Amino acid sequence: MIDASLFVRECLGFAADERQGELLRRSPRRCLLNCTRQWGKSTVTAAKAVHTAYFSRGSLTLVVSPSARQSGEFLRKASDFLKRLGIAPRGDGDNEISLLLPNGSRIVGLPGREKTVRGFSSVALLLVDEAARAPEDLYLAVRPMVAVGGGAIWLMSTPNGRRGFFFEAWEKGGPDWVRITVPATECPRIPATHLEEERATMNERWFRQEYLCEFVEAEESLFDYDMLDRSVYEDGEGLNL
Repeated sequence: MIDASLFVRECLGFAADERQGELLRRSPRRCLLNCTRQWGKSTVTAAKAVHTAYFSRGSLTLVVSPSARQSGEFLRKASDFLKRLGIAPRGDGDNEISLLLPNGSRIVGLPGREKTVRGFSSVALLLVDEAARAPEDLYLAVRPMVAVGGGAIWLMSTPNGRRGFFFEAWEKGGPDWVRITVPATECPRIPATHLEEERATMNERWFRQEYLCEFVEAEESLFDYDMLDRSVYEDGEGLNL
């Protein structure tokens, strides 16, 4: 299997920027990708999915999104990459949103409902798109699918407050996770003039979340997350508030 960044550049014709190239070169087993809107996370992870499927014969890559439309858009990008390899895209015959490669590998897109994702196993690459907005029961349902074979898990999202499994993994997931942050100020395709306009248009909290990738407190939160976190001792005994 050749380096993913080299593969997408030479074989898929995708000109990854510096941070996208860094992600592809590292290709971590556990990845938390906290990135700005419009950075191209779906495109770069679709390229990674094709790389995995192309070189790992008979492998299964799953992409889970909050909606079927988002999963379908991801598969469309993967399909475009397959065409550049001379592979005519076709479904696997079992799943509505799917791609089957000549080597038997599959890329399957699933909507974000826990009841519809069970039944898959030996997943080589598990991608959870918009993870900060996906239900926790969905995440808990798909995680065991990488147990056999030691598949990779990538969670990709823009923050959505200081809550949910994406935030918890970022804050407390431990050293197994590779954390990558890409704010809009590091995206060469987003001009500074646009950011200035956006900052003047939206409230500060929303701008910091959507473009600067900060886990800011939700406006409806009654208590500050850090205060609540400090209110519990390490042995689990609560403070008397």
